[in-house]
Amino acid sequence: MQRIINVKELRATLPKIVENVRKGEHFTVLYRSRPAFRIVPIEEEDLISCPLSNDPLYRAKAFGESSGGMEASDHDTLLYGHCEK
Repeated sequence: MQRIINVKELRATLPKIVENVRKGEHFTVLYRSRPAFRIVPIEEEDLISCPLSNDPLYRAKAFGESSGGMEASDHDTLLYGHCEK
């Protein structure tokens, strides 16, 4: 299923969107009323390995504040929870 959302909705509902993507849903994200990028599920065969030490975002220092009260470590768990650390 394809859904169109804006950046504000993406920020506000990221955990739910990640959950839906893992279930197979696709999203097109609008920025300033124009399509900017798509979020699609990754295929299992594409997951050869998850070398998190090479990922510049994993354990990156936080900047700004999360409107949902989450911390950077919570985001790591949400995004990388399926990978071996």
